[in-house]
Amino acid sequence: MKFLPLVIANLKRHKLRTILTICSVALALFLFASLRTVTTTLSAGSEVSSAQRVIVQNSTAFVIPLPMSYANRLSSVPHVQSVTWANWFGGKYGDGKKFFAQFAIDPATYLGMYPEYQIPEDQKQAFLKERASALIGEGLARSFGWKVGDNVTLQGTIFPGDWTFTIRGIYHPTLKEYGDDQFMFHYDYLYEKYPDRVTPGWYILKIDDPAAAPAVMKTIDDQFRNSNAPTKTGTEKAFAAGFASMWGNVKLLMSTIGMAVVFAILLVTANAMMMNQRERTSEVAVMKTVGFSDRRVFGLVIIEAAVISLTGSVLGLGAATLLPIVTGFGEGGFLPGFHVTGGTLVIGATVALLLTVASGIFPAWQAAKLPVVQALRRVE
Repeated sequence: MKFLPLVIANLKRHKLRTILTICSVALALFLFASLRTVTTTLSAGSEVSSAQRVIVQNSTAFVIPLPMSYANRLSSVPHVQSVTWANWFGGKYGDGKKFFAQFAIDPATYLGMYPEYQIPEDQKQAFLKERASALIGEGLARSFGWKVGDNVTLQGTIFPGDWTFTIRGIYHPTLKEYGDDQFMFHYDYLYEKYPDRVTPGWYILKIDDPAAAPAVMKTIDDQFRNSNAPTKTGTEKAFAAGFASMWGNVKLLMSTIGMAVVFAILLVTANAMMMNQRERTSEVAVMKTVGFSDRRVFGLVIIEAAVISLTGSVLGLGAATLLPIVTGFGEGGFLPGFHVTGGTLVIGATVALLLTVASGIFPAWQAAKLPVVQALRRVE
């Protein structure tokens, strides 16, 4: 610690260069942590899915609906305890800048299927009884200032027209990965206006034994294989992962970009360290003449690299951690539950440590092996 003032003095020699280098490291770690958090959030969304729920969708494409007649046939499949369904609405509110998911659901069976949505009993009953009512997440209520009893009008895109709903309930998800900004309303309300167009978009089944899921899925797909609407049945986890796959290999893309940024900053930091070392050739020679050993000189240069890298990493990882808190980005939307995990922070700290070694090792080795007589002959 007694040499810390010397290290700080060396870093203050070129303040602008030091500040810019620290900012570069901070930006690299911020991008790395943020991009990796996208992949961990997507993974978490599928990991929390129930092993007792399976999803039945059209085998051609998710956007193609299934006949209503399938409901009774699905309920008769062995191991199936209950069946519900939902339909994507695709409307917008106001100027449409704030996106949130809207589903037409069969209220009683859907809420029974998802105990993860906690709703006050009086609000739940009010929602179940009123056809034009809506159930919203608490995050959505905060975003728009909505409350129970408010009338909300959505502009339909898939189903044109103005759709007015009365908010009768606000739910709280037991797991943040389920999102708190969904807008749910009665399937019958949608059907009565478009009876010729509306059928379930997908079915959700609850089975009595997770181990029976493969047999249940095979039975269902075999049953409808030669029908006009063949099915593709999978676990809820696979269904959730399918949304991420619609964006391509997100994990590979984010990881590649993150590591490319870190590598680029590594080159910047290493170059700054080598520039500092070249400018201090005579100074290092004088230090050796007054008793500084090669090992001590080596250590001082490494410590300088560590101060730059670790300061930048603290700023970058700290900013990434605060991002969802300050912006509210993790409150629903495309990535509900978006937050920097402990694992990401550990990896970020490891990257910072490797950055310290990689950027400081060569200039430190040069300083340690610098011939004193030859260095003193140089004129800066």
